[in-house]
Amino acid sequence: MTPSKDSLPASPLVPNLGALDGVSVILPVLNEELHISKAIDAILAQDYLGKLEIILALGPSRDQTVEIVRALQDKDVRIILVDNPTGRTATGLNLALSKSHYSIIVRVDGHAQIPHDYISTAVRILNETGAVNVGGVMGAEGVTSFEKSVASAMRSPLGVGSSNFHTGGDAGPVDTVYLGCFNRLALEKVGGFDERFKRAQDWELNFRLRSAGGVVYFDPRLHVTYRPRPNLIALAKQYFEYGRWRRVVMRRHQGTANLRYLAPPCALIGTVTSLICGIAFSPLFFFPAMVYLLFILSSSLAIGKGVTAKFRLPAILLVMHMSWGAGFLTSPKTLAP
Repeated sequence: MTPSKDSLPASPLVPNLGALDGVSVILPVLNEELHISKAIDAILAQDYLGKLEIILALGPSRDQTVEIVRALQDKDVRIILVDNPTGRTATGLNLALSKSHYSIIVRVDGHAQIPHDYISTAVRILNETGAVNVGGVMGAEGVTSFEKSVASAMRSPLGVGSSNFHTGGDAGPVDTVYLGCFNRLALEKVGGFDERFKRAQDWELNFRLRSAGGVVYFDPRLHVTYRPRPNLIALAKQYFEYGRWRRVVMRRHQGTANLRYLAPPCALIGTVTSLICGIAFSPLFFFPAMVYLLFILSSSLAIGKGVTAKFRLPAILLVMHMSWGAGFLTSPKTLAP
């Protein structure tokens, strides 16, 4: 879908939803054999009393994801499958949206697990607030010791900044939320997800929803379990892409830059410049790099749980910060024309 410039209806922004309106849960799925069964089981176990359907947009996975979800579909008629040949998240979400039937859209990832009362709580908040999208905390929880260390970094402002959906906070209107429970009419009014965005499509969509007069609402009761990347290489790729696509959002929507997003590229430029000048001219120029290193070490001591995590976290924080910064700085203008 191509985003529309149409405005949302005047206050109330969208018609009131019923307390038990049907819910369509949409998931873009690609290479999720390790987590998809638990993700779907969590959706099927919801305490929501209204109608429920689950639409999975299946990308060209290289593992056993497709076979797993087809077996799950055979056991429950509420599971609907749609092909997503591109494998891209935004395209898959729009394909799933086009196959959905109900007035409330809940977006879930294949590696996320929602608590049993997630949908009922989200629908209640959607109705109580009149918001067009509500979401909560991206509760990073690891299984391996490395993943647990990454989770500690992702839950701390020292690792990812002060965004509510990472670190928690009070309920209220925000710029963006993790995943989301949408009023379908509002979502369709702005044209759905922008398929030009490989990453940051949630943030970009929430910007358009807010620009059209809608409220995006955060509530910490909506706590979703998120599984972090399993190694440094995967983590570096993830944060490099985050940085690249956040730069695209800032180009596309003027005035969306803030210090949280500019900190990683500034840290990268400052550290590299410090090291080069320290080698080429004088050891005094090493001072900025040393300050950043001390920040990384002290942050690791502060947020690490256990000796192993405290030793791992300097590398994890460096990879998160520097990869994000490198992606931001090298993001080409042709990335999303």
